Amino acid sequence: MQDSNSKIRIQQFLSSHWSMVIVILLMPLLLCAALPILPTHDDWASLTTPDFKPFFIKEHFLFYGYHWRPFDTWIGYIAGRNPQLLYPAFNHICVVLGHTLCAWLLYRLLHVLGFNKLACNITTLFFFIAPATMATVLAVDSQNQVFASVWGIVAFLYYIKNSKGKYILWPIIIFIATLSKENGLMWALICPILAYGFDYIDKKTLKKDIIIGIAIMIVYALAIILLPKNIIIHPEYVPEDAKIIKNIIKFLFTSFFTADYIYLLHQPSRNLVLGGITLLLTIPFLYYVFIKKMQLLIHRKAVCTIVCLIIAVGPHLITIYSMMHTYAGLSLVCILIANAIDSYKNNTKGIICAYTVFILTALAIDIHLWKASYDSGLTGKTMAQEAINKTGAPVKSAYIIIIEDDYPKLSSFCVIPNEAFGWGIAAQYETNYKWPQEIQDTTIERTADAMKKASLLGQQVLNSKKYECVWIVDHKDITVIRNK
Repeated sequence: MQDSNSKIRIQQFLSSHWSMVIVILLMPLLLCAALPILPTHDDWASLTTPDFKPFFIKEHFLFYGYHWRPFDTWIGYIAGRNPQLLYPAFNHICVVLGHTLCAWLLYRLLHVLGFNKLACNITTLFFFIAPATMATVLAVDSQNQVFASVWGIVAFLYYIKNSKGKYILWPIIIFIATLSKENGLMWALICPILAYGFDYIDKKTLKKDIIIGIAIMIVYALAIILLPKNIIIHPEYVPEDAKIIKNIIKFLFTSFFTADYIYLLHQPSRNLVLGGITLLLTIPFLYYVFIKKMQLLIHRKAVCTIVCLIIAVGPHLITIYSMMHTYAGLSLVCILIANAIDSYKNNTKGIICAYTVFILTALAIDIHLWKASYDSGLTGKTMAQEAINKTGAPVKSAYIIIIEDDYPKLSSFCVIPNEAFGWGIAAQYETNYKWPQEIQDTTIERTADAMKKASLLGQQVLNSKKYECVWIVDHKDITVIRNK
């Protein structure tokens, strides 16, 4: 009898929480897939790269450069203790564990919002394996995006408890989310608006708490202005009308459509037939949750969720939006999906069939995205090894001349070779940061005689005695010039 009761309890548990069981089973596989992916592009210039400076200095706590992200600097400090062992492995572990935690928090959030078991389970697994998350999950420098969402959801779950001390701890959690990544600050507005949409607060409380949310934002802005810093505004972050329109299109496509982005958007890899097939296979599920239940979008729950979604991705839409930034609003997209699934009640056969096809297609897309990410990292490693081998004896300084490359790129999946090379930083990593200790790079225009110009410039650099060798980067090829 006891064995029978235990079996029933296990069956009930699996029936109620099957999505989280699958998430836990998939997490080690996802981690094993992520660990071999090497840094590319911005990864080499992020705060999470190995940092060899003493820990207790202002840069590990206060705003500097582009961002105020102390958690990133702590990861960089840890990685700097043993770069070959911990970088990028430690980063990947943080990202995958954070993504799993975010999936669990989303599952809790959906239950708290009152959705049925099917809606909670389908949506949680959707979030965990959706191709829209892969630009974040498979990246090296993306734990900031993951944990901004983690702490944002934690802030909301605490906010709706209405417990004593709410207006002390809630802002603290928002601030922690913001110190993970700046868009975490948006949860200062998302929390009251989403709570109002699901009847956790009334209109009077909504107005009061929006004012408090704005006050939280003002306090953060004042901290940025008053703290010691060296603010640098990157040109890519300057708002422009054309860029904002382009960002909105990217947001709509990556958030509400699922397809193999590489086959559709990356010109060298383009295969419209395969890309179209992946889109067609995922359309039925999207039809069930977005088109067939479009009437739900005018109800308060959906309207408030959509407003929160716009707030969540707003900072990215007006500055820079890539596939990684889809993660910032995906938990809110999941609430819209759960809201639609919940309305089907017992008539779920069609949506379950469509969802099954969606999941299988999403996994196939994920594998392709992983392969592209892995290949991009491997390209940078191969180029770094070539530069080291051709240089021969170690040098203290190297000057990198990059011949402008018009090779198309796509997020962190398909990266331009010189960006995978990290402007020479990948070579430092290959030598465990022993040499070259100093690197400087410049880019010249790609013309018919670009290689000749690069060689002449390289010889001038060597004659100046400022650098011991020159690396000329022409797509994937490395040419080394050094004095004998």
